[in-house]
Amino acid sequence: MKLHTLIKSKTGMKKRVGRGIGSGLGKTAGRGTKGQKARGSVPAGFTGSGLPLYKKLPLKRGLGNTVLAKKLIPVNLSSLNVFKDKTVVDMDSLLGANIINKKDLKKGVKILGHGELNSALTIKLPSSASARKKIEKIGGKVVDV
Repeated sequence: MKLHTLIKSKTGMKKRVGRGIGSGLGKTAGRGTKGQKARGSVPAGFTGSGLPLYKKLPLKRGLGNTVLAKKLIPVNLSSLNVFKDKTVVDMDSLLGANIINKKDLKKGVKILGHGELNSALTIKLPSSASARKKIEKIGGKVVDV
């Protein structure tokens, strides 16, 4: 290891305040003179008035709302091989085959095209384009929901 190969560090030394006039941060320690900010700690969202900063910002709807931000549960084609030929696959049949659980009923399901399908099924669920192609190639069909 040589001195010129070392990574340059951008972090400097911590400011040492209140160490005399010659330091540049003596007496008032860089806080100016008087006032609330010179004396103690002020909360981050404090604006000086009675109304906090977060109350002044616009309300963003749907960010924390789980109903609006609904995530679908992915189900691959390879897991649908438990069904027999010409079976109608919907949420209830997936629940009966233990592919999804009761919590997933509220979220919803999407059929993805990973894996191979052995039997011709009728799918009554949202599905990806690759899954739709594979299902129709075998002789099954996808009903739009």
